[in-house]
Amino acid sequence: MAAAPQRTGLPREVVKWLQNLDLSFYPKNMRRDFSNGYLVAEILSHYYNQDFQVQSYDRGASLSAKQRNWSKIERSLQKHNLHLMKETIDGSVHCKPGAAELLVQELYTFVTNQSIRDVQGPVSDFTDQEYQELLPALARPTASSAIRNNLTMTEIMAQPDFSTNQRKAELILHRHLEQKAEDRALNRGRLKLKANRCRPAAKHPVPSDECFALSGDTPKLRSYSTCGAAVSSKEIKVHQPVRHSLPNY
Repeated sequence: MAAAPQRTGLPREVVKWLQNLDLSFYPKNMRRDFSNGYLVAEILSHYYNQDFQVQSYDRGASLSAKQRNWSKIERSLQKHNLHLMKETIDGSVHCKPGAAELLVQELYTFVTNQSIRDVQGPVSDFTDQEYQELLPALARPTASSAIRNNLTMTEIMAQPDFSTNQRKAELILHRHLEQKAEDRALNRGRLKLKANRCRPAAKHPVPSDECFALSGDTPKLRSYSTCGAAVSSKEIKVHQPVRHSLPNY
């Protein structure tokens, strides 16, 4: 059995359950490995062997192979009055963030009849918003990248209706703009504080020429309240050296 991945996003009891199933391969990449439904059929074959013949499922990664596999899985589950969330299946097919993890947790509760303490709640659309919120604002994607990351090519191919995909793109764009607005609001105070810290400290005012009054040979500094802070007047006296005349010989 292949080694378990370091992080799967699954509760510990679900990870142990997967390891004990002795699957043909252990899922190292949850999005990719559960996308075509083959592993799901293999898991269900351990509990409903007659209805899930693994050899009849395609291991390919094409959209048509995924759709065929999942169509078989849904028909077989209906015989046992079991239904997976349509949103979870679609999210897993299109490798949406968090969809495969929620799908495996659903399977665990179905076949083991046990509850999970930290199970995720139902999600209508699977996006990378949670991951993007962990990144600093400068590292987050642009609007076009956000649409490309959250609206996959297989999703467009599976439902090529233009208006439907346009609404999905508009929803992603609206969420992206809301996040940008929140970032600006949070960082506005930080930027102001940083600007105040970077502002040069005020220096002591230097009096201009008009602040001096000359009286003969003695420069006199007067109060320069108009040039800065008020300074008391102070007279500066300059002592001239005494010249002694030399005697005439």
